[in-house]
Amino acid sequence: MTKTTAAAPVLGTRALNRATLDRQLLLRRSPSPVTAAVEHLLGLQAQNVKPPYYALAARLDGFRPGQLSAAMEARDVVRIVTLRSTIHTHTADDALTLRPLVQAARDRELVHFRKGLTGVDLDRLATISRELVEAEPRTMKQLREALLAHWPDADPFALSVAARCTLPLVQVTPRGVWGRSGQVALTTAEHWLGRPAGPAPEPDAAVLRYLAAFGPASVKDMQTWAGLTRLREVFERLRPALTVFRDENGVELFDLPDAPRPDPDTPAPPRFLPEFDNLLLSHADRSRVVPTDLKGRTWRGNQAYRTLLVDGFTAGLWKLEEGALTVEPFGRLTKARRDEVAAEGERMLTVMHPGEGYEIRFGTVARP
Repeated sequence: MTKTTAAAPVLGTRALNRATLDRQLLLRRSPSPVTAAVEHLLGLQAQNVKPPYYALAARLDGFRPGQLSAAMEARDVVRIVTLRSTIHTHTADDALTLRPLVQAARDRELVHFRKGLTGVDLDRLATISRELVEAEPRTMKQLREALLAHWPDADPFALSVAARCTLPLVQVTPRGVWGRSGQVALTTAEHWLGRPAGPAPEPDAAVLRYLAAFGPASVKDMQTWAGLTRLREVFERLRPALTVFRDENGVELFDLPDAPRPDPDTPAPPRFLPEFDNLLLSHADRSRVVPTDLKGRTWRGNQAYRTLLVDGFTAGLWKLEEGALTVEPFGRLTKARRDEVAAEGERMLTVMHPGEGYEIRFGTVARP
């Protein structure tokens, strides 16, 4: 991370925390419609089906799971691999534009599989794959088997990765719809949405949108979020139009001049976040949300846990099982804090699991 001169104002950890929570609709819930919120947030990480629903429940006033499901079935939002090579729920417009923006990352990913693609013409593979999935949505297994007929000596998994990297493949419904099951079946974004992909947005525009949703932030923060490199020159080009700060370690942070930066003492209510929430994944330095002494406590291997925020910071884990919402704080909570957490838990359960009769329990997280 680049360090800046001492002349830039310093933003402490709590100031960064409150600013980011505000941009993320977590300081106070927003009345925004679902699609508008997904657009503002630049998508919701969605390796699993349920996290986008819990993410919006924490952020939107009056949210109900059926709202996101309806948007998916209307094809206003889709599930597609974009940022950080992971599945995200994006608006239709962003699926058609953000995917081209991060294509360079897909190209780099494909390099790791070249050994299994010896003799495979990637342009021809993309053409054949498009014809296959636009004729009818295909599972990855079906796509691999069809491609093996053309390249029997290739690695089957590498063939499917190549199709995913060269084409913007979306997961068709009912996959991703709340309360319904469905295997992953794929077609192209253009075919599913009934219109061609637009040109990749200028990286300048993407920087401004990122800062509106995640700022103030460093160049490395945005590169971590997008899975891209070499964005320094874009920030430098935008520097005259941006406000520049530094964090307590001297790292240069950029922001939109008129973006909200609340008082560090602004109250931050508890929030129940899903696994893989973008709040926890979209900065190189996550100390604005994850206290240094808790770094790594919300993960084990490749498994992410559902996270509890208290006073704006990671404070524990939570899970739903056996008719109970179990809250596991990392440390002691005062009675007042426990009451606030319980009230937020009751609200979350009412929104996400109405009439299911969960009780709320408090446990502890064993230290690693």
